[in-house]
Amino acid sequence: MSKNPEQPKKSRLTLYIFIALLLGISLGFVLNTRYVQKDNAAIAKIDADIKSLKQATMPLCTVDIPSTLKKLNEQRTEILKSRDSKLEPFSLLADIFLRLIKMIVAPLVFSTLVVGVAKLGDIKSVGRIGGKTLLWFFSASLLSLALGMFLVNLFEPGAQMNLPLPDAGSELGIAKAAFTLKSFLYHIFPTSIFESLANNEILQIVVFSLLFGTATAAIGEHGKILIDFFEVVSDVILKITGYVMNLAPIAVFGAMTAVIAKQGAGILKTYSIFIGEFYLGLGSLWVILILIAFLFIGKRAFTLIKRMKDPALLAFSTSSSEAAFPKMMMELTRFGCGKKIVSFVLPLGYSFNLDGSMMYMTFASLFIAQSYGIHLPFATQVSMLLVLMLTSKGIAGVPRASLVVIAGTLSTFNIPEAGLALLLGIDPLLDMGRSATNVVGNSIATAVVSKWEGELHH
Repeated sequence: MSKNPEQPKKSRLTLYIFIALLLGISLGFVLNTRYVQKDNAAIAKIDADIKSLKQATMPLCTVDIPSTLKKLNEQRTEILKSRDSKLEPFSLLADIFLRLIKMIVAPLVFSTLVVGVAKLGDIKSVGRIGGKTLLWFFSASLLSLALGMFLVNLFEPGAQMNLPLPDAGSELGIAKAAFTLKSFLYHIFPTSIFESLANNEILQIVVFSLLFGTATAAIGEHGKILIDFFEVVSDVILKITGYVMNLAPIAVFGAMTAVIAKQGAGILKTYSIFIGEFYLGLGSLWVILILIAFLFIGKRAFTLIKRMKDPALLAFSTSSSEAAFPKMMMELTRFGCGKKIVSFVLPLGYSFNLDGSMMYMTFASLFIAQSYGIHLPFATQVSMLLVLMLTSKGIAGVPRASLVVIAGTLSTFNIPEAGLALLLGIDPLLDMGRSATNVVGNSIATAVVSKWEGELHH
């Protein structure tokens, strides 16, 4: 009886999010063409002036190029600040929602994972499930990277750019991710669990939760008090999630309005081929992942994707996989995945199994190389794929993580980092698709591991 009243509510949430998405796009276009049109036109003119100055082939006697570029960049920054302040009310709607979600994620991961591990009972069970989970994650990551490499070589979206190589010192101020064993291990093992909880360092929270849950199970009867306590805590956090989710349509409306008002239709036209080919690639990845899921869980794979429409739409609209995390946990449990498997696999997936982001990394890196006419042999591309596989595992939780990883990879293979400027304008639009794909990939991973462990119930 309890399931019937829930269904209309779920359907309404999806409908409200979709309506908010359309309203946000519509208002965004109106604001782009009327409210911030002068700002956008001024930014476009400055960008064109900067580009022409950088491409000047002979010295201009009357122009001091370095100081002129500096002035133009300062003007651009001021106009950007002015435009962003005008659109700030809409951005705030999404930011407040994301802050509320981040407030929930750390205690939810900690409480559910401690209970899940404690109920598994022993370290052998944790090791067995962990081994299966990581096997799936690394296989899915490799598939995503390889698909991105195949499609970018097939489509060659950067071939039409024909850009001249930039000056050696050109940088964009984006940090670089370089893989070192020290940085990777430091990212995994926390110095303070309270610091990890405060910073939403999911991987570090997972490590502490695994140890805490295993130790709780090991002390026997005394540990049951803690297990009961954390079970209540997780139920309370999920209840809070329900309250926060009511704000999702408002957040989606604000996020879409701000993005479209800033980017407008022009950016879509300019990069339509690249955006179209990338989304075709994401669609191909969805099809492959769903077919693989079908091999393991049969027709229920399609039911799973249907259940994931709310989290995927939420992740797409807010450009944040994290925003969908609490809702994913609820939906996967309702789908029939064992609660202890969900609480174990899903947090790990947010560090190790971001399929959409992985595909984007090879797609974008090779697109930039193509734009500068840099030919990379197949062996070099495979090396790049393996470097991306490693570097992407060590920077979970870093803002704009994909761009950080790409910046480090470009410098490793002597590709101009300034090429990232080609992607900065459209990155928010691409991030929407990446985030939704990450949700699908992690939900399939959780369902498959549940099936392997005999914990997938009808």
